[in-house]
Amino acid sequence: MASSLGKVPELNKRILFTCALLIVYRIGVYVPTPGIDAVALAGFFAQAKGTLLDMATMFTGGALENFSVFALGIMPYISASIILQLLTAVMPQLENLKKESGGQEKITKYTRYLTVVLSAVQGLMIAIGLESMSGPGTSPIVLHGGWSFRIMTMITLTGGSVFIMWLGEQITERGVGNGISLIIFANIVARFPSAIVNMIKLIRAGEMNVLIAILLIILMFAVIAFIVFFESAQRKIPIQYPKRVVGRKVMGGGTQHLPMKVNAAGVIPPIFASSILFFPATIVQFTDNSIMQGFADLMNPGGVMYNLVFIIATIFFTFFYTAIQYNPKEIAENLKKNGGFIPGIRPGANTATHLDMILTRLTFWGAIYLAGVCVLPSILIWRFNVPFYFGGTSLLIVVGVAIDTAQQAQSHMLSRNYDGLMKKGKGKSKY
Repeated sequence: MASSLGKVPELNKRILFTCALLIVYRIGVYVPTPGIDAVALAGFFAQAKGTLLDMATMFTGGALENFSVFALGIMPYISASIILQLLTAVMPQLENLKKESGGQEKITKYTRYLTVVLSAVQGLMIAIGLESMSGPGTSPIVLHGGWSFRIMTMITLTGGSVFIMWLGEQITERGVGNGISLIIFANIVARFPSAIVNMIKLIRAGEMNVLIAILLIILMFAVIAFIVFFESAQRKIPIQYPKRVVGRKVMGGGTQHLPMKVNAAGVIPPIFASSILFFPATIVQFTDNSIMQGFADLMNPGGVMYNLVFIIATIFFTFFYTAIQYNPKEIAENLKKNGGFIPGIRPGANTATHLDMILTRLTFWGAIYLAGVCVLPSILIWRFNVPFYFGGTSLLIVVGVAIDTAQQAQSHMLSRNYDGLMKKGKGKSKY
């Protein structure tokens, strides 16, 4: 595929556009929010190693650790998307709006508005919490507190989140791949060099055995191979189309297949689950309340409570997002309208029930796969004190987004080749 990229100018422009916006985003990660003592802040985050805040830092690509204008990352937008999708599933008004012409655009607009609200609330609470925090010793993180700092920080962080949301939408619309997923992908990949350096330091300091490091790297590649296998796994349901006689010609007929992926939800469930955990974590960690701090300690990555909540959230969002992607009743109705049927199954309601049963079974194993990949390697990594980059969640997102982006690039190439063949065919028909 790589050798054919140069032959598709439109795809090249999309790839360059995507890379350019990701570079803009990564530059913004290092633009600091005013009024912060960078040294005291670095000391505070050094004390937070191994906590949920440390993992949230990975998903923001270091923006939270630098407390840059992008400190909130893309998580407020993801949280807003979760809320709107849940409301759409339970509120008939939103469900009907989604089906109307232009309804999806209105829901997208509501998601943007909610993103602004969540970003403002989260930014304000973090600003208030920072005023009571300090780095090593008694060095305050905030240079000059008060409402001027709080409002400035709230506006800065909200503006940063809105800009990230805009970048993600532009990448999705004019680039290659899903913009939001690619931003998270870029954040995780950006932490790779520092993770390697940290591992080398651990080995030199004698805190990690070389053999264990080699075994964990082997585990990482094994997990990658497992992810690639499951992400491409699908069940092909045979669809039979009857032959039709049009004049003196026999049209149609034959057997086609309806592919259903084992993991139809992709990397969305772990991203949503992580968002649910990180949203309160970024607020809790910036407070000195003993009850809130106890909750934060209970939810440390690798702990029983964290893994339990993460597994439950991942399984829930796997079923939820798959239900949004596939509607067995609509698929059955479309097959019936086009004369298609599953051999041995009556068209209509029986086909819908059959498809729903298959989809439920596939989704169950897809949810188990996602939860297992995200949690099991992380438990081992937590025990051996390895950088979070090698965790199952980060690997799943990196590999899943890479596969999805490559497939979209290939679709653009196939579309281009198809258009070229159609033009050639029209050209030949003139002679």
